[in-house]
Amino acid sequence: MAWTYIVKCSDGSLYVGSTTDLGRRIWEHQDGRGAAYTRARRPVVLAWAAECDRIDDAFRWEKQIQGWSRRKRLALIEGRLEDLPGLARGRNLPPAEG
Repeated sequence: MAWTYIVKCSDGSLYVGSTTDLGRRIWEHQDGRGAAYTRARRPVVLAWAAECDRIDDAFRWEKQIQGWSRRKRLALIEGRLEDLPGLARGRNLPPAEG
């Protein structure tokens, strides 16, 4: 099994990652052994996690969520799944001409 997760950092930012051992990975972030991004923003709090069958699926989900806006990530964390399509980047742009 594998996990895609989001942690909330001490500065309020959100970090997205994936792992095969969620407990260990959160501990690594807390201990300063995680990503360089979270090392300078400790402590972190696990805000959301989803289990995947395979690590490549978890990694793909991680990369997708990393491309999302903060508002869309917060909707996911808060369980507002019905809001996700409306929060897609560029959704509020005027239609292209031509």
